[in-house]
Amino acid sequence: MSVMVTIHIKADADKLEAWASANRETMKGILGQAEGHGLIAHRFYGDGKGGVMVLDEWPDAESFQTFFQESMNEIGPLFDAAGAQGEPEVNFWHELETHDRYGWGA
Repeated sequence: MSVMVTIHIKADADKLEAWASANRETMKGILGQAEGHGLIAHRFYGDGKGGVMVLDEWPDAESFQTFFQESMNEIGPLFDAAGAQGEPEVNFWHELETHDRYGWGA
C-alpha cells in the first residue's frame, strides 16, 4: 500500500512559485529524479498565511527518504528562494479503511 507524504515549511508561496516559474528545467529535473525513485503523485499548496505544503504519494516511506536525501542539493535552492524558515516537517500517512472512499479513483 502506498503512503502519502506531507512536507510542511514556513515559506513564501509567491516566492516559491516565482522561483519555480523561472527555473522550470530544474523543477523538471527534480521531478524526474522523484519519478526514478517511484513517485506516484505530487503537488505544492500554499495556505496564504506563510505556510507551504508538499503533498506526495510514494510506494513507501523508504523510496521518498532516499529521493529526498539524494536530491537535497537541488531542492535546497527552491526552499531558500521561498525564504523557508527552519527544517521541513516531513510526515508519512497511511490510508485508513473507513468505508467511505470518494474520488481519486476510489
